[in-house]
Amino acid sequence: MAPTIAPYGSWRSKITIDALLADRIMPSEPRLDGETMAWLEGRPSERGRGVVVRAVDGGGIEELTPPGSDVHDGVHEYGGGAWAIHEGVVYYSERSDDRLYRIAVGAAAAGGAAEAITPAGALRYADFQLDVRRARILAIREDHRAGGAPINEIVAIALGAEGSEPADPIVLVSGADFYGPLALSPDGDRLAWLTWQLPDMPWDGSELWVADLGADGRPEGARRVAGSRNESIAEPRWSRDGRLHFVSDRTDWWNLYRREPDRSITALAPLETEFSGPQWVFGMSTYGFAADGSIVAVSHDHATDHLWRIAQGSAPRAIALPYLEISGLAVAGDRMLIVGSQPSEPDHVATIVDRDGEPAIAVLRRSSPVAFDPATICVPEPIEFPTEGGLTAHGLYYRPTNPDFAGPADESPPLIVRSHGGPTSGTGRFFFGSLQYLVSRGIAVVDVDYGGSTGYGRAYRSRLDGQWGVVDVDDCLNAGRYLVSIGEADPARIACEGGSASGYTTLAMLAFRPGAMAAGVSYFGIGDLTGFDMTTHKFESRYTERLVGPLPESEALWRERSPILHAEHISVPMLILQGLDDKVVPPSQAEQIVASLAAKGIPHAYLAYEGEGHGFRKLENIRRSYEAELSFYGQVFGFTPADDLPPLELVRG
Repeated sequence: MAPTIAPYGSWRSKITIDALLADRIMPSEPRLDGETMAWLEGRPSERGRGVVVRAVDGGGIEELTPPGSDVHDGVHEYGGGAWAIHEGVVYYSERSDDRLYRIAVGAAAAGGAAEAITPAGALRYADFQLDVRRARILAIREDHRAGGAPINEIVAIALGAEGSEPADPIVLVSGADFYGPLALSPDGDRLAWLTWQLPDMPWDGSELWVADLGADGRPEGARRVAGSRNESIAEPRWSRDGRLHFVSDRTDWWNLYRREPDRSITALAPLETEFSGPQWVFGMSTYGFAADGSIVAVSHDHATDHLWRIAQGSAPRAIALPYLEISGLAVAGDRMLIVGSQPSEPDHVATIVDRDGEPAIAVLRRSSPVAFDPATICVPEPIEFPTEGGLTAHGLYYRPTNPDFAGPADESPPLIVRSHGGPTSGTGRFFFGSLQYLVSRGIAVVDVDYGGSTGYGRAYRSRLDGQWGVVDVDDCLNAGRYLVSIGEADPARIACEGGSASGYTTLAMLAFRPGAMAAGVSYFGIGDLTGFDMTTHKFESRYTERLVGPLPESEALWRERSPILHAEHISVPMLILQGLDDKVVPPSQAEQIVASLAAKGIPHAYLAYEGEGHGFRKLENIRRSYEAELSFYGQVFGFTPADDLPPLELVRG
């Protein structure tokens, strides 16, 4: 049957909001503990609650944390690494009070309660290492008790007898601005950790330290074994034979290395691909050790993930999988537990057994009960396009895709130019529900990996140093121009969209390049760089220095690059969405942009969500954002969506 010809944007789609959000869960941080296969689930339908679950026979799951608990930590505000499982006991951080709790596997299902193992107080914990020999947990702690900037340190938490009063943790390492992932050697004799100092972020420069643990369990003879202000280290981990492994970008790409007994460093898989990524959160796991001594590892480049087996004495071997995004990996014996995705299917948790190059895959948990017809899904096309200075940049192009509709021959589709947050991050070829929602209605999207993105080596990542608000803006604009030049977009109907740092890029495009875009959508976008370092949290408190310039000598440049100070140049309609509990980008920044739009009589809508922080967790707010964005594009680009959408009033004053 021939498709119906209808204006772009007006197509009726089977990719509905109900289908995208129905019983949706967000799996992450897979863990293996003996025969137990467990992971963390974020549940938008339960107001974003985090729940640790395990797979059970028959294809079901069992919740391992008690009803009403919310597994989350706020270390560095972004959290991650908020739980661990060891020998049948789950340890987790509870969002409501930031205390650590423990509960035996199976106890929650039987109605049992969790037991607190840390005292109450303004203390946050992440990245737990079980020190079984000394009956304690080693963790990163962020101490907020004194007010102001928190104190970061490595602590030991005693695992007292059941029912005993929690003891105050013992500080093992302190004095640095930040501490990263911990790694305890298999014999319990050595501890490795990462550290870095302001103004660096961990992907700019970090150090790997190792210390012996003395008879009292305290570190002795700490020594730096890798890293510097110009080398980023990630994911220290010990193999079963007691050799320290880590990821370093010392040769431009984040590659795997091993520290030998003679203290030399061996490159294990020198490839132009990244075996880790920017450490925005704790709990990252991109490699592990198999029973045969080989390493199973995930790498990322050009917006695509790959799975490898790396064995001593042979070249790295790619393991062929249907997944183009692997956001978590655990390895034990000959089994892998992953969180994987592909453009046509949302995340799911799966086990993989790789024997003789023939991986056997078993899906344990799908993040959505809805299966989408592959014909309705757009598989994004990697593009490379020219940008400033004779360079090239990268992105993923989502072509309007719907088997039931086609656009008029004399019409090109509207285009949304979006980019990832961070800004030190990258896009990927996963199931991107909000983008599929748009492209299946006839709206093209390009997801830009501007200069500064990960997945292309350190040199590409460094393009943004001192150039935030310039390189990212140039690359996003040039992505749109490129697609117009090849007939894939209507030059009069191009909008920019983004959240957080990508929201900054969106605001910068509108304020600094007036007329280049026809509309803009900002999700909690950074508007004011001049006050950002004073109002944001410690982790990012000097991030902008590398991205723009050091203070005070670059103060004028910070003002020049702050869209909020040039908001009078924004001359096109805007949709602004903001969480009122956002600690990273305060609501006042969104409100100032809104006030400027109102003063000029520019059509706009402002959606402010109670109880939301930096990113929306509640189902009703995610739904409203989908609806509002489509309604907004219809109003500014002159098409009528086929969906029954609630009103979105664009006001002028």
